[in-house]
Order: sequence, then structure tokens, then C-alpha cells
Amino acid sequence: MRMKRPKIGNSIRRAFTLIELILVMALLTVLTSLVTPSISRFLAGRALDSEARQLLSLTHAARSRAAADGFPMLLWVDSTRRAYGLQEEGKNQNGNAQDADPKAEEFSFGDNVQVEAVNASPMLVNGQSLPAIRFLPEGVVDEDSPPALRLTGRDGETLWLVQPTNGLNYEIRNSDK
Repeated sequence: MRMKRPKIGNSIRRAFTLIELILVMALLTVLTSLVTPSISRFLAGRALDSEARQLLSLTHAARSRAAADGFPMLLWVDSTRRAYGLQEEGKNQNGNAQDADPKAEEFSFGDNVQVEAVNASPMLVNGQSLPAIRFLPEGVVDEDSPPALRLTGRDGETLWLVQPTNGLNYEIRNSDK
């Protein structure tokens, strides 16, 4: 049995017209302009949450290291340099190599986040007077440490790292209460 071939001249071709393509592109443009602000707010909120979680993790590390090493640890905040870090109290990170804390850590804040220690008594850290949370070898936070750290995003959203009543560590909250 022989198969018939379709005739080339009789085949019907379906395609999009130029008008249909322009309408689809216009629709995509409108949808993109509506969704973009929501996505940017979402990403800014994620940056604030991520920074708060990193600071919280650093408080846990400071508490553990103070207990393990037997020396007080300082979690310092330098708002002007947009940095924070963790080091053993009395060790100067920029000083003599024998005096430096080899486990010291320093981090930078994201561009969308500001961090401020609330009611903080400054401590001497790396030759500067900076607000710092002091973790004692007994596993508690020093009573002179700030009760809270305020993290503020570019859009004004605020998260708090607050010391609970047990005085052992800090936790993330939406308010300072």
C-alpha cells in the first residue's frame, strides 16, 4: 500500500501575528512591573532576617567558646564601620601576633541593614570603645551587656536580638519586649 504525500501548496500554516506578539509582550511588561516591588521587599526582608540569624548564631558560638576556653568572650558591634565580631576579651586583634586571638571572627553588615546596641556600656575592643556583649565562662551573659540589639532594614522594618530573663543568651523578636 502506498502512502499519499500531502501537497505542499495545500498545507495550512498556523503562526502568531505581529499584533498577538505585541499584546503578549505588553501583558508580560505589565505583570513584571506589578511583581517587581513585591520581590524587592521580600529580598530586603530576607537580608534583615539573615543578618539577625547570623548574629544569633554568633551569640551561641560566643557562649560556647567562653565556657570551653574559660575566658570571657566579646561580641562587639561597630556601627560606623558596619562590622561586628567575636573575640576573646583582652586580646587585641590588630596587635602583636602572639597576643592576637587566632579564633577571632569579623563580619560586615549587609548594605540593607543597620545594627545598634541599645543601652550599651562601651567596652575596650581593639583599642576602640565599642558596645559589646560579654559572655562569661560560667555560661551567662554579663549584666553590663546590652539588653538588646536593634536591626533595622532599609524599608524601616525592625528585628530585635533580646536577652531573655534567664540571662543565658539572646533570641530574635519582632519587638524589644
